[in-house]
Amino acid sequence: MRPVPRAPACTKGLRDTFGSLQSQPPVVQRAAGCARPGEMRVKAFWLHSTGAALAVIAAIAIAQQDFSNVEIKAEKLSATTYMLTGAGGNIGVSVGEDSAFIVDDQFAPLTPRIQAAVAKLSPHPIRFVVNTHWHFDHTGGNENFGKAGAVIVAHENVRKRMSTDQFIEFLDMKTKREPRIALPALTFTRDLTFHQNGEEIGIFHVANAHTDGDAIVHFRTSDVVHMGDTFFNDLYPFIDTSSGGTIDGVVAAADRVLGMVSDSTRIIPGHGAIATKADLRAYRDMLATVAARVREGVNAGKSMEDVIASRPTAEFDARFGKGFLPANRFVEMVYRNIKR
Repeated sequence: MRPVPRAPACTKGLRDTFGSLQSQPPVVQRAAGCARPGEMRVKAFWLHSTGAALAVIAAIAIAQQDFSNVEIKAEKLSATTYMLTGAGGNIGVSVGEDSAFIVDDQFAPLTPRIQAAVAKLSPHPIRFVVNTHWHFDHTGGNENFGKAGAVIVAHENVRKRMSTDQFIEFLDMKTKREPRIALPALTFTRDLTFHQNGEEIGIFHVANAHTDGDAIVHFRTSDVVHMGDTFFNDLYPFIDTSSGGTIDGVVAAADRVLGMVSDSTRIIPGHGAIATKADLRAYRDMLATVAARVREGVNAGKSMEDVIASRPTAEFDARFGKGFLPANRFVEMVYRNIKR
């Protein structure tokens, strides 16, 4: 990417979120350049760093961004299930005698690498793509996979949101509606079951969690669960209030999964390293504690600034505060979410 001589207008939400771009890691500074007006659509992405459970959000012009150094890595979770990491949300994979079945698909420029990574695991083409929610770091490859013949599956609200322009208020970011081929062709309202690769794959909706269209995927035979962005492992999560997300819904989603997994279950988070039940429990308890403290401040009539100053995340910052959302911005997000 060529240098940007001045901070473009489309980084406003990022400056508000992160503070000075110059104070951020180099990858954020490199990714923060925007296209000239009318040149191309600006999107956002999560970058999963190699060897660490670190997620970074930044605004990029997709056609200008260099994905050449992104490597798609596979981690085996069972005889037939894998987690792929690269740039964007973690991908779940089921392989076997029937098909290649994936959960989420990151960004369009990475589609050939994702296909190549899956081809090393299965001789079958990717037949099904499940979207855990509508955000573009999880659905950016939809158009490519749709053109390749995959059936895209998601909750009905994912199709609704991808069919129209959207605005992510907390990030001050607009996204354009997606072409028809990128939209989920098969939608559901409550739950859905696939029988593929000797596996019973249960997909169920959790209401108003990270968004209003979240799906959790349970590979029952393999004892693997993909939680999408209802779970950020060892990170303060982003909750998209403007897309119907609520912190109480995220806690409820965690409670539901905790009630169906064991200590040996492998849990794929939307962002971060592969997790255990204990990791999910720690995440859930952090969210519930912070939500209760912030709600107490809201109910007492305290301002957002006062609630932030009270440091309701203090004992959690060492574990969860090293990702893309620093503690003060996380508390701001929770305050606005509860106040709404």
